[in-house]
Amino acid sequence: MVGLLPDGDRSRPAPLDERRGRAVARRAGQQDSQRLLLIGLVCLTLGTLFLLLTGQQWVPISAFGVPMLLGSLLLPLRMFMMLLGVQAASVAIAVLKIDVDSLLLAAVAVLATLAMVMVVAVCRNRLGSTGESMLIDLRDRLNSQSELPPLPPGWSAEAVMRSAGGAQFAGDFVVAAKTQRGLAVEIVVVDVSGKGLAAGTRALLLSGAFGGLLGALPAEEFLPAANNYLLRQEWSEGFATAAHLSLSLQTGRFELRTAGHPPGVQLHAGSGRWQVHTSSGPALGLVDEAEFIPTAGMLQHGDAMMLFTDGLVETAERDFTLGIDKLVGEAERMGREGFSNGARRLLDRLDVSADDRALVFVHRQ
Repeated sequence: MVGLLPDGDRSRPAPLDERRGRAVARRAGQQDSQRLLLIGLVCLTLGTLFLLLTGQQWVPISAFGVPMLLGSLLLPLRMFMMLLGVQAASVAIAVLKIDVDSLLLAAVAVLATLAMVMVVAVCRNRLGSTGESMLIDLRDRLNSQSELPPLPPGWSAEAVMRSAGGAQFAGDFVVAAKTQRGLAVEIVVVDVSGKGLAAGTRALLLSGAFGGLLGALPAEEFLPAANNYLLRQEWSEGFATAAHLSLSLQTGRFELRTAGHPPGVQLHAGSGRWQVHTSSGPALGLVDEAEFIPTAGMLQHGDAMMLFTDGLVETAERDFTLGIDKLVGEAERMGREGFSNGARRLLDRLDVSADDRALVFVHRQ
């Protein structure tokens, strides 16, 4: 069987220009949707004005509040201010054309509400801009810390992470570092409990801490130190599972340790068979003085190793052992077509948006 990974240049994350291009395209699509919504709310406002001017008694002037409320919730500040201008003008026209005292009092109430909503929208925009910048910075920092280091000729690696439901943040992350003066590499795949922003903030904290531990301690001391770190945080729901791979780039010999995490899966290129490497150890942050029993092996030329989180192989209806079988089967079928950009293609084949998921390939070419 051919190797699982493409050459080293293609195994790196997508170029920065490409990621920026996708972000620009997403923002353009969002702006188009917001413009259409603005047009719709303006039409609703003008329609309400038309009904009032034509003497439709069943249409109260408070009907202007419907597009105002929708706009305050769904439009950015600039577009919302445009809508408020149209609404204020419409209310003024209604008052001038219809000489009814009760209508005048209602119009004053509507205009006062418009003013209050405008003040709230301005304050929300200021807070939202700062908060959004902080969240984007959080996501970018987590992504940058999950990039794999370049490996020497004869080796390649690829890491892919996706969040549940396409959310901005995920509790799954990867940290990696070259150790022993570049003669070895250590890769850690982590799954933090929870989802969304809460899991993302914990993942950022742990990725920085775990990245600092890699290489600073012998491989056998990494998971115990990570476990002690989580215990010191005293999070009410804070635990994590992890798989730690220590690999010699000279000999191909590796040790794999897991902490409540799915096992690693190795492709033996000579036989085309897959081997599940099961290690034992509790999840991080639950048990004091936990022991993590390693499993060892050798990556020969053409062999590959896959590490992944349970979101890729486990669902509410399927046990993770069956998910691993499906993962291996999809990898074998994909191998007949070649493994260019293999990690992303394999994740697409198995993608389940209900949970965060991460997949790492390491290949000895």
